[in-house]
Amino acid sequence: MRITGYIEHPIFKITIFKMDNKFSVKFETGLFEQTYKFRTGDGIEKEQDIRDLVDATFIEEVSQHFQAMNITRTNSLAKRMQGDALDEFEVII
Repeated sequence: MRITGYIEHPIFKITIFKMDNKFSVKFETGLFEQTYKFRTGDGIEKEQDIRDLVDATFIEEVSQHFQAMNITRTNSLAKRMQGDALDEFEVII
């Protein structure tokens, strides 16, 4: 797999990869990342096709997924912290 380019964005790092007959587009922000894979064909033949595909609507949906990922992570950590707080002291009989 090799990097074929980057898409400039003020919030996300967006990297385009190519391997054999597919492109991957990786979005990164903070502790999270999302990768979308596209086979060549179906209108995807070159890097510019990926750049055209990753428009404002696509990026907005990616942003919504990042928000959902953050909520899932935060809720999971909160549950774990509650469980740890209960286990903090020994039970005295």
